[in-house]
Amino acid sequence: MSGDIFRVDWLPGTDLLDGSCHCGARHTCQDPVAMWEWMLAHPDHPDHPATTEEDHTS
Repeated sequence: MSGDIFRVDWLPGTDLLDGSCHCGARHTCQDPVAMWEWMLAHPDHPDHPATTEEDHTS
């Protein structure tokens, strides 16, 4: 993961965090731990267009 950039922004006026992975996947949630786990799941982001439901059933 050397050189990969992950970014988390707080959405002002909310309790939401908006995360973006270096692969282009994006995720919004309230829990910082859940955000970190989502980022570390790269490249298997459940909500990334390149990842299908079939990829997570095996």
